[in-house]
Amino acid sequence: MNREITEHVLRRRPSLSSWAQFTLRMFVLFALLLFIVGFHWFEREGLKDNYDGVVSFVDVLYFTMISATTTGYGDIVPVTEKTRLFDALVVTPIRILFLLVFIGSAYLFVARRTWEKYIMRRIQRTLRDHIVVVGYGTKNSRAVQEMIDLGAEPDSIVVIDNNEDRLQVAKAVGCTVLKADATRDATLRAVHVDRAKLVIISAGRDDTSILICLTTRHLAPNVHISLAVNQQDNEIPARRAGADVVVNPLDFAGLLLATTHAGHHIADYLADLATKGGRVQLVERDVSPEEIGTPLKDITDGLGLRIIRDGTPYGFWRPQVQKLEAGDIIMAIVPTV
Repeated sequence: MNREITEHVLRRRPSLSSWAQFTLRMFVLFALLLFIVGFHWFEREGLKDNYDGVVSFVDVLYFTMISATTTGYGDIVPVTEKTRLFDALVVTPIRILFLLVFIGSAYLFVARRTWEKYIMRRIQRTLRDHIVVVGYGTKNSRAVQEMIDLGAEPDSIVVIDNNEDRLQVAKAVGCTVLKADATRDATLRAVHVDRAKLVIISAGRDDTSILICLTTRHLAPNVHISLAVNQQDNEIPARRAGADVVVNPLDFAGLLLATTHAGHHIADYLADLATKGGRVQLVERDVSPEEIGTPLKDITDGLGLRIIRDGTPYGFWRPQVQKLEAGDIIMAIVPTV
């Protein structure tokens, strides 16, 4: 899948909140109205009131509001050249600006939020047996791409991150995204973590990842949680927090480098096993009904390495693998080409 980014835009989080921006817009519009009222008052002799012939301050205020928001009713009209030029060159552009600001504000505070809530509710109804990815840094973005390569539907992957640029990359891949703080219960409830089949956590900091794991396990006691840590000391706390699988990428990288001492090709083969693009792949699957009662070495789709029976792993040299049983999980190396 081509994920090349052809346009780069420098962006920062707005310094003003939505309500502050709205207040600023209203202040600017009010200032423009005062400017128009002031001009019309000092040039009121250039106006003609077709009702009583007298242009009062109320008439000026009335004429300003009507001319700034509509084309007017014709009861008060500019008659001098100077006043007509002002209305044509100043009031008319401000009238257009008013419309744009009002329409933009209505979209920002009503239409867009209503639409986003509708879309979110519709997406939430379909979230079931999905994958929740917390954090979209280097590790998790690579994990998401690998899952997609392995056959996962991109829209079944929900990415939670606070970084808008990362979310845009995840969205371009096809994932469902949510900009929020994953340590909060409301965030994880919003993505229905209790109905997910897998939660992958890599929040950058180990303490944050462990806190998210605790919150996830509290809300979803049965969901499978995979968590990445950066420090070996945090592996045990991560498991106690409820993580089923704890990965230390730095340790794994060190192990790969260490294998080069024993041979030049071991690291390459391990990397080959770990990725969908390799020539061989390490898979985990349930035992099939036809395989029950047969030895592990007789499976036909690959090379059997071990089985997991009642939570206990047994290698291919163990006597337990000589007769597969219902409920066994088989780990095998299978060719991809």
